[in-house]
Amino acid sequence: MSTATPLAYLSAAGPRAGAIVPLTWFTLVVSILVCLIIGVLLWRGVRRGRAHASDVETRAVQITHGAPGIRWIRVGLLCSALPLLIALVWTMATLAAVSGPPQGAQLVLDVTGHQWWWEVTYSGAEPSQTFSTANEIHVPTRARVLVRLHGADVIHSFWVPKLTGKTDTIPGQTNLAWFEATAAGRYRGQCTEYCGAQHAHMGLEVVAESPGDFEHWRQLQLHPANEPTSAAQSRGRELVEFRCGLCHQVRGTSAGARSAPDLTHVAGRRTLAAGLLPNNPGTLSGWIENPQGFKPGTLMPNQGLTGQQLSDVVAYLETLR
Repeated sequence: MSTATPLAYLSAAGPRAGAIVPLTWFTLVVSILVCLIIGVLLWRGVRRGRAHASDVETRAVQITHGAPGIRWIRVGLLCSALPLLIALVWTMATLAAVSGPPQGAQLVLDVTGHQWWWEVTYSGAEPSQTFSTANEIHVPTRARVLVRLHGADVIHSFWVPKLTGKTDTIPGQTNLAWFEATAAGRYRGQCTEYCGAQHAHMGLEVVAESPGDFEHWRQLQLHPANEPTSAAQSRGRELVEFRCGLCHQVRGTSAGARSAPDLTHVAGRRTLAAGLLPNNPGTLSGWIENPQGFKPGTLMPNQGLTGQQLSDVVAYLETLR
């Protein structure tokens, strides 16, 4: 995936996006040609009008049947109708190719849009095989993935342009989307339905990896939080349970709330705050100390920790990989 153009939609890395991209190119090329033709005709008309400002031909005249102007109108209508007809037929064929859940999906995910982050739940045959993560979706390559979309508060829209088109998440309704990644990589996604002040900062990543790497990642996610190995980490865990556990879950501890992202393996994610910040100790400290400074309006409050408390919390959270 190109980091220079993370939301590029003119190339595809999966069959669903691959069906959409050629139609996008066709529509784009036709639109550019129409703009160029109209621009040239306007430019020519303005020049001609200036050159013959006093001539009769520049005055308003009645259009009569058989006049050369009628022929141009007919030609223009024909030239307009043909690409529109092609776009109509192509659009219907593309909708048929990308619609509906895939038969025999190898992976089923439940993705819930919140203000302003994404909750991702991987369900297993047993409750112990089910876990949740946030803003980062891991999938095996060459596997059809069915995504069940839910809305927690307002309408959001799930879009990973290199893999799949846009599908809304609507409160009280389950919408379906699907995708398949043909190549390993990280693919940026974004909410594309205005959902409040931090709409632009509601990103996600799809991490496509080999089936073996995906299974290794999945097994790691099933493990509870690592045990502290130092005094600072132990103090940090107590603070997380007391301060953060009212909203967040850390499996294996007394922090068991579900209204904010699961932190059990937070240090293993590449970003923080739904793709807004790189995940490292410095940005993690800043995010905990003053989340409103990075993302005004987010439901996470300023914690008011002392310097030592903040250091202990970060020391503990950095073990959660």
